[in-house]
Amino acid sequence: MGTAQRKRLRTIPEKPDLFDQLPDELVLHILSKLSSSASRPSDFINIVITCKRLKKFALDPFVLSKAGVKTFAMKAERWSDPAHQFLKQCVNAGNREALYTLGMIRFYCLQNRGSGASLMAKAAIKSHALALYSLAVIQFNGSGGSKNDKNLRAGVALCARAAVLGHIDALRELGHCLQDGYGVPRNIVQGRRFLVQANAKELALSLRSMLTWKPQQKHVEEQQNLHYACTVRGPAITGCPLLSDFGCNVPAREAHPVNGFLKEWFESRRGVLDHGLRLCSHGSCGRPETRPHEFRRCSVCGAVNYCSRGCQALDWKLRHQVECIPAEQWQGILEDGGDHGFGGMVEIEEGEDVALVE
Repeated sequence: MGTAQRKRLRTIPEKPDLFDQLPDELVLHILSKLSSSASRPSDFINIVITCKRLKKFALDPFVLSKAGVKTFAMKAERWSDPAHQFLKQCVNAGNREALYTLGMIRFYCLQNRGSGASLMAKAAIKSHALALYSLAVIQFNGSGGSKNDKNLRAGVALCARAAVLGHIDALRELGHCLQDGYGVPRNIVQGRRFLVQANAKELALSLRSMLTWKPQQKHVEEQQNLHYACTVRGPAITGCPLLSDFGCNVPAREAHPVNGFLKEWFESRRGVLDHGLRLCSHGSCGRPETRPHEFRRCSVCGAVNYCSRGCQALDWKLRHQVECIPAEQWQGILEDGGDHGFGGMVEIEEGEDVALVE
């Protein structure tokens, strides 16, 4: 009797798995949407480990080519060979964000300059604005080489291409280059026009983020409002101009995840900077010097250094304006003709002493 019952149990048909009946093309389309909209790497990883079929399709080149920037937003402490291999798979699938992210990591963190620059160049060819701007910063500084490897004209050209794509920092950098005659014939009027465009775009992004702001969100950046956008920190500066380079401290834009990766990589000492090398003083940048005195210093205090004029302008608004020198000393500087609201940048030769303003 027991044997007969077991035989009957074995013959009971299993219920069909509706998921297995979905067409492959539909599963690929769904996964590509999920990979492009993931808010963190774990969103995509949880898909991969669900079942064999999802793992197979999640690692399909079509899905990997659509993966969004947040899919690669890993912590520096979690960097590993599997993470490297995953980025390489996305690179082989032609993903622009993976090309840029792995290019930055290889160039600055792993010090594989040629491969990193090549990956960023491939992203730039695909009209990735951040890759174009990052290559411009490399050209302006001669990063990975000597001071003689600087190519200011190439840097300006790359900035111009990124600016056409609407990249705010590239517009700002291009404006400063034209105002200073840095790598391009000086044109103060045109330079100021680019600065106005950059700040108008920055203000539009800030207002757009305020419209989507939700009170229950806890992140500081998301809790800023219009009053903060029209207020400049520091007791010495008042008023509410519309444009940030001309006095208004709009909320900080969210940096690309790879910039956070670079910052964590070097600050955690996982990547060791050689003696005398420093990180860009703008907290959201994370770029390190690749040789002593590669970045230029603040011409007023000499205590901070920046990879670009764009980073200097942003850091001035967010932090350095209240740290540079005592406010009462600015009157003399402004009377000497300063019109940017912050000091310029100067190159420091090796062995040259920098007089800091106390």
